[in-house]
Amino acid sequence: MANGPRPVHGPLTGVRVVELAGIGPGPFAAMLLADLGADVVRVDRPGGAGIGIAPASDLTNRNKRSVLLDLKGDEGPARVLDLVERADILIEGYRPGVAERLGVGPDACLARNPRLVYGRMTGWGQDGPLAERAGHDIAYLALTGTLSMIGKPDEPPVVPANLVGDYAGGSLYLVVGVLAALQHARGHGEGQVVDAAIVDGAAHLATMIHGMLAAGSWQDRRGTNLLDGGCPFYGTYATSDGGHMAVGPLEEKFYAEFAALLGIADAFPDRWDLARWDELRAAVAERFSTRTRAEWTEVFDGTDACVAPVLSLTEAPHHPHLAARSTFVEHGGLTQPAPAPRFSATPVSVRGGPALPGADTAAVAADWDVPGLRPTPDD
Repeated sequence: MANGPRPVHGPLTGVRVVELAGIGPGPFAAMLLADLGADVVRVDRPGGAGIGIAPASDLTNRNKRSVLLDLKGDEGPARVLDLVERADILIEGYRPGVAERLGVGPDACLARNPRLVYGRMTGWGQDGPLAERAGHDIAYLALTGTLSMIGKPDEPPVVPANLVGDYAGGSLYLVVGVLAALQHARGHGEGQVVDAAIVDGAAHLATMIHGMLAAGSWQDRRGTNLLDGGCPFYGTYATSDGGHMAVGPLEEKFYAEFAALLGIADAFPDRWDLARWDELRAAVAERFSTRTRAEWTEVFDGTDACVAPVLSLTEAPHHPHLAARSTFVEHGGLTQPAPAPRFSATPVSVRGGPALPGADTAAVAADWDVPGLRPTPDD
């Protein structure tokens, strides 16, 4: 059944977004705008994107609606421009020049709607020697130096899924960019293009680290620093049952409580003696190896020792704190992270399941007053 008109709640209520279907950071950025209340219409292509999960399970398409258009067909670009005329924001994730060749590039869209915010999501950016090249999250992280920081010093860098590049360096920066540009458009009547590149965002995320590097308080090699696993009181440790505990008592009073509860308070009075860090790490590891994850969780429960069990994806929704805050919710039989952040006056929620390709074409045609979208009797 199509996701028809429904009440919308959130601070972006009334904002209209056109999303040209893609994969990765573009859909996630559009989902975040939809979570915040925007009316996001995803323009899906016949045959799908060629990569990804089954549409009914693709949570990045929740809270959206979908129309099906062939941008390589005679009518596809014209219908997109019809939507653009009524939109506040457009998001696309093609390689540079592709949207222009399809007839839905910035010039064509801004000519139709001068107040439009045109958000472009790429890995390498709209210019530069690599702009035309293919890539994925891992390559963008690699070139920015961000990947080099993650992992143990004697092992290859660890891939942090696609969270740091695609979503943190990509989606979140795109959302900040289009909302900032929307503020400008509403104040000055002037739309613009937002060039969000994952390499830019991933580099920007490491600003504090670059400052520490310049100050001499960060070594340019992984696994040797305060926040990259080099520090024995900021890392993870295995328990007797194969689980892990995350440890992070950086402040003195928190470390004192941690050391007392772990049973090493008298063994290492000076935790800042870097020459003994390996010895301290071994002692912490030995202590954690004597009990199960559940037992250590009980030891540190209710304390300020900054210790937490490392939960799996399926365990996390059941943690008492996350359950109490409804950090995860169930909608349509799918357990998923709830929209974030939270708002006191304009609460947000999961209002609809993943938009199925083309399921909302008729409803969008009516709501956005785009007669050309209406299905013909032969459709």
